[in-house]
Amino acid sequence: MGHAFGTGLLAVILIVVIVGGIAGWLAGLIVRGGGFGLGGNIVVGILGAVISSFLLPRIGFVLGGGLLGAILSATIGAVILLVIVKVLKRA
Repeated sequence: MGHAFGTGLLAVILIVVIVGGIAGWLAGLIVRGGGFGLGGNIVVGILGAVISSFLLPRIGFVLGGGLLGAILSATIGAVILLVIVKVLKRA
């Protein structure tokens, strides 16, 4: 039973890393000067997913489920994060 759980957990972690990487990369394209390399893009994308999962439902913005919805949502959150970082760098 422990083996099946470990395999499922590994798959979830892999999906989170892939979604985070894609979302961070897309956000870096949208917000000029926002690219942070592969590792940075993954972190930005994962943080973006956390931001969007908190913020978007509170403003009534709901995306569909699935992989595309997760990438879109994480990208929106990552763009918000990069814009905030960009504004703070200027201050």
